Amino acid sequence: MLFNSFQFLIFFPVVVTVFFALPDRWRNVFLLIASYYFYMCWRPAYIIVIWFITILDYWAAMMIEDADNDRARRLFLGLSIVGNFGLLFVFKYFNLFGGSLNAAMHPLRLFGDIPVLHLMLPIGLSFHTFQAVSYTIEVYRRRVPAERNLLHYALYVAFFPQMVAGPIERPYHLLPQFKERKRIEFQAVRYGLELAMWGFFKKVVVADRIAAMVNTVYQSPKNFSGPILTLATIFFAIQIYCDFSGYSDIAIGCARILGFDLMTNFRQPYFAQSIEEFWHRWHISLSTWFRDYLYIPLGGNRVSDARWCVNIFVVFTVSGLWHGANWTFVAWGALHGVFYLAGSATSQTRESIARTLGDSKMPLLRQARRILFTFGLTTIAWVFFRANSLGDAIYVLTHFFRRGNFRLADLNLVTIGLDRSDLLIAAVMIGVVALVDWQLANADGVARKLWNVKPLRWSLYYACIYSIVFFGVFEHLEFIYFRF
Repeated sequence: MLFNSFQFLIFFPVVVTVFFALPDRWRNVFLLIASYYFYMCWRPAYIIVIWFITILDYWAAMMIEDADNDRARRLFLGLSIVGNFGLLFVFKYFNLFGGSLNAAMHPLRLFGDIPVLHLMLPIGLSFHTFQAVSYTIEVYRRRVPAERNLLHYALYVAFFPQMVAGPIERPYHLLPQFKERKRIEFQAVRYGLELAMWGFFKKVVVADRIAAMVNTVYQSPKNFSGPILTLATIFFAIQIYCDFSGYSDIAIGCARILGFDLMTNFRQPYFAQSIEEFWHRWHISLSTWFRDYLYIPLGGNRVSDARWCVNIFVVFTVSGLWHGANWTFVAWGALHGVFYLAGSATSQTRESIARTLGDSKMPLLRQARRILFTFGLTTIAWVFFRANSLGDAIYVLTHFFRRGNFRLADLNLVTIGLDRSDLLIAAVMIGVVALVDWQLANADGVARKLWNVKPLRWSLYYACIYSIVFFGVFEHLEFIYFRF
């Protein structure tokens, strides 16, 4: 079931109504049933995967807590980690590594080919696997107690607003909320509806509209010239942001209406002034997960400079692999690691140059330059994320500005999946998103005061709803991060 579907438009109001109408003791039972139904709308048989993860980590956490020695505690933690990541490997990575090994070993003819597994990836497996693993790790670290109520833990794994594409929650934040008594609160409902509406706007009005061009160009990049490749790449940077942050907004908004608080997943990432800052603003729940459960255990920044560089590069490369079973994702993550390390290594030099040029006297110009440069780097990296192969990615990157690559035939917008009216609507709506993000990134109190003016606020409500209804693309395109 997609958030941007008519089915969800019926499902969610029914869930909210029944949830608050039921006695307290039955609410979590109903919420779990609704969450399982939500998940099973894609592929019912894969609910077994959710049950396996739930039972494994529920049992492992209790064993960790009850164990009387560190060896036993490490054993049960290991069982949890191996069980979760083993499942993820089989469904998501077996064919990638098996195929790569076949290609490497085939000339040597040392053994027969590793077979290909014809398994469909359970939707959102990477997300709820990471969320489940964070629970057993936190129990092992004695930061949270093992949850003895199976119903509460099952909800922690399967809570429908965020189980498919995050945010990836932590047990100390989400689990206690299933034990609280929920009441309808006007401010929570209002905030949730506002956030969900804005998420729908970003998804169906912006992301799904420009998806047509991005998909057309990246499906056969060699058929298009440099300017079109450049525009499609910039559009993909906008598409993936509006698509994924739109999902997060809808998830957080729906949860807030039900009385649950989910962590913020995006903070206007394209206004970041460095790659490091970008990762403090983009997919925050994942970047903090890697910080807490990979970067810090590797030693973090409490090691030599050389080891720190290795730690950073490993984290970014693994982050890329997390996104998908394709070497393009690994390249994307590794490239971000290179950008991050290069930015750190040259920071003092760049500051010295900026002082020499007198940038401190023009702070707005300096800020704009940094934002545009960071956006440029992230957009270059997005080429690897979106390309179907490493070969396609290299082709796109090497043909952005190739002399004589432009053809008059490219002026025919129909061939790239958009007509002129679509392009105009996309440009205006992208401008709206940029304006709102700029206001949020530079909140000085003025925008908030204006938002509290009721006639203005309701005018913006109507404008947003009007845009969704009349300019939205309702082809039920799945969210990009559902594939991960």
